Amino acid sequence: MMTDKKDAGVIRRLDEAVVNRIAAGEVIQRPANALKEMIENSLDAGATSIQIIIKEGGLKYLQIQDNGSGIQKEDMEIVCERFTTSKLKKFEDLGSIVTYGFRGEALASISHVAHVAIISRTLDSKCAYRGCYSDGKLKDPVKPCAGNIGTQITVEDLFYNVITRRRALRSPAEEFQKVVDVVSRYAIHNSGVGFTLKKQGDTSAEVKTPIGSTQIDNIRTIYGPPIARELLEVGREDDRLSFKLRGLISNANYSTKKFTLLLFINHRLVDSSSLRKAIEMVYAAYLPKNTHPFIYLSLEIAPQNIDVNVHPTKHEVRFLHEDEIIDEIQRTVDQKLLGANASRTYYTQTLIQTGTLASKLEENERKDSKVEDQNKPYAHQLVRTDSRARKMDEFLNLPSSSSLQRSESGSTGQSDVVPSTSAAASSHATNITVDDSSNGSSERKSKSKKKSDPVTHHQIRLTSVAQLQKEIEKNSHPGTRELLQNHTFVGCIDRQWTLIQHQTQLYMCNITRLSKELFYQILMFDFGNLGLMKLSEKASLYELAMLALESPASGWTPDDGPKHDLATYVVSLLTSKAEMLSDYFSLEIDRDGCLCSLPLLLEKYVPDVETLPMYILRLATEVDWEVERNCFETFARETSEFFAMKKTSTTEQADFDDESVTSWQWMVEYAIFPAVRSMMLPPKRLTEDGTLLQIACLPDLYKVFERC
Repeated sequence: MMTDKKDAGVIRRLDEAVVNRIAAGEVIQRPANALKEMIENSLDAGATSIQIIIKEGGLKYLQIQDNGSGIQKEDMEIVCERFTTSKLKKFEDLGSIVTYGFRGEALASISHVAHVAIISRTLDSKCAYRGCYSDGKLKDPVKPCAGNIGTQITVEDLFYNVITRRRALRSPAEEFQKVVDVVSRYAIHNSGVGFTLKKQGDTSAEVKTPIGSTQIDNIRTIYGPPIARELLEVGREDDRLSFKLRGLISNANYSTKKFTLLLFINHRLVDSSSLRKAIEMVYAAYLPKNTHPFIYLSLEIAPQNIDVNVHPTKHEVRFLHEDEIIDEIQRTVDQKLLGANASRTYYTQTLIQTGTLASKLEENERKDSKVEDQNKPYAHQLVRTDSRARKMDEFLNLPSSSSLQRSESGSTGQSDVVPSTSAAASSHATNITVDDSSNGSSERKSKSKKKSDPVTHHQIRLTSVAQLQKEIEKNSHPGTRELLQNHTFVGCIDRQWTLIQHQTQLYMCNITRLSKELFYQILMFDFGNLGLMKLSEKASLYELAMLALESPASGWTPDDGPKHDLATYVVSLLTSKAEMLSDYFSLEIDRDGCLCSLPLLLEKYVPDVETLPMYILRLATEVDWEVERNCFETFARETSEFFAMKKTSTTEQADFDDESVTSWQWMVEYAIFPAVRSMMLPPKRLTEDGTLLQIACLPDLYKVFERC
């Protein structure tokens, strides 16, 4: 008689090798999992440097080397056996576990699905020891070899005996990206540890962080500056719930299409879908739709309140009061964003990013020519050219506003200024009188002078001066020169920055750097033909040098010798060069060692005499008096530094006479920038070192307005 029932199956005990391979498949799912387990072992060993080499995404070759405590020779035999660990002795220890690993399954699981070789050396060992493993067992006896302190583990042919798993994995390139992600996350959290990840055979590293860096530094290195500069630091500690939170979150200025969450609970890299959703709910009120933040959180929970043994790869954990803790984290993030959302920060960039300024200006010229061919130009192509239009100064509460409205032609006569050379030397006031009769009259400088000035130009035939002049002309950049020659002055922001307009672009200019280059060129091209600024009261070089040496900026130390001797040396040196300084630079020094005059570089421009003592000291210490060319160049550099408009000044020119040069705003608008427009041959570096910054472009603004 036939029956449809089958015979009952026989229950058999699986072979140990099969059991181990099944277990290995749960712990080691891909190369990134294997590497994660080995990184955690290195961190548990106290490593401060971890180097990783990968080939074919870690499937063919994966090597990790650290400088941790190493493995004892006696432990090398059982290190790859299952449930062998140095971090757990009894089950109750799970309630206070603080290390990454505890089950002793990682190396055992890897050895069951790959070929493993370990080289390790402890601090008290004279040599390293090497062992090769397969299926959790040592193939051959451990052998001594050369090696550094720490452990090096090499994993080859991962999943060579689990063909189905290997075929299910993605391409080596995708597996490598997962490896990079794991290393990057651990490098950020363990900022004191140096991580290096590179492909085998490559000279450059995919991930490289230095030892002892900060978490923000590592985020900047790995994810880029745009994220790092938009991060907010968060922190929260709750004794009732026994948790402590610290982290870095992106503010409302930053958003991306992918949500990046770096979550570490008790320093273990995990994921939490509930926490992820809670944070996304907070950011939904701050970020545009379908954009996400960057989040790094480190959560420390009392070990007795957390269960880390709920997932084979320890990718998930469970802890007490989970909902309450997530609510507290959500409120903390929301409060931080709410307090940081009062304003937005805009970052400027240098004028030239790609291409040259000349090419950009040529492109603008081509656009302008097209506009001329049209009967009616578009609004975004219109350029303000009327200098009578209202300026920024009218909307600001600036001192001496009446003097700013004075025209350039109305500033005539002599200039008498009485600034103090130091706060500690108010009794040493120095009066400077501009002697117009001694002005030089070179062709470049005559443009800014009165037509009635006498013309007595001296021909200078020094080869060194000609070389310096040619160097300036050679380095001149046509595009930048065209910009400065045809700009429209908008107004001063402060003593360091001013705004100018060129065509449809708005630029911010560093007055200090710009004026320094301007005065250097004036000294070179008007060499031997400079005007005089006579001091109505002579200034003692010795007293000026002593004032400079009293200042911390001089860098004087007792090892340099007595200040009296140094001041005497300054007087002796400059007095010996007095004839040359007077002939070439109009800097007059009498036989008594007193300063009588300074060069007049621009009409109605007086330098900040506050820095005169330091200027005199630097002439003696920083100028190369031995070589002619170097002498002229370094002297001109130091003098231009002295004359340049300073960022800050304790003398606000309050004692100026109404008929003389008044405020610094007046000098910037009516002395410096007219000279820049007519005389200056700007070098290309002004567009690269932040001297000229483009902060707005009319066509780009119209694009923004159209989107709004």
